[in-house]
Amino acid sequence: MKPIAIFRHSPGEGPGYFATFLDRHSLPWTLFRVDEGVLPPATPDEFSGLCFMGGPMSVNDHLPWIPLTLNLIRQADAQDIPVIGHCLGGQLMAKAFGGAVSRNPVKEIGWGPVETTGDATQLATEWLGDITRFEAFHWHGETFTLPPDATRILQSVHCAAQAFARGPHLAMQCHVEMTDSMIRTWCQQWTAENASPSSSVQTPEQMYIDMEVRIAAMRSVADRLYGRWIEGLRRD
Repeated sequence: MKPIAIFRHSPGEGPGYFATFLDRHSLPWTLFRVDEGVLPPATPDEFSGLCFMGGPMSVNDHLPWIPLTLNLIRQADAQDIPVIGHCLGGQLMAKAFGGAVSRNPVKEIGWGPVETTGDATQLATEWLGDITRFEAFHWHGETFTLPPDATRILQSVHCAAQAFARGPHLAMQCHVEMTDSMIRTWCQQWTAENASPSSSVQTPEQMYIDMEVRIAAMRSVADRLYGRWIEGLRRD
């Protein structure tokens, strides 16, 4: 089986639990360190799926790898190669498929509930089973609109578009891939966000409360989402 390509856009925003999940299922993967100057491949032909991680930049920034990434996502879609995105990765998918990315009404940082949308019950069940609400980790200031042929399956009080499904593809605004070390690393950059504590922004101290329990609960959701996603992997 061809490997899954994972694209890292920032040193502290690696594959996290997603890689752990793939290893547990004996699925090969390779990491593209975009943050170190590695450009995305010209085509997705050598991969069974594509995964895009988060990053502090905007998909609207003029960075040389962004047009290449958008083109790669479109090619994967044309070839029925599944794509999954986390935060920035989900925004890249939205833009590649014809959506837009702009500032969210508020920054969303820390733990917060997300829930399935009432207008996508059947599709949400396909991806999440009987899970209708769970606590996810967030760290974003922008959000995406739904591209054509996509269905929103998750929302939160502070961000209407938390995830959409489009054929075999899954784009998420939230971070279900988090690990203990990732959260602690990100929290070192909390002051740089220039965000005051609020209903949508937690302090590092708040994020650390019951962190292990919260991560374990979120991983059960990630298992469901990732498990559904790998069903679409190209097996040739």
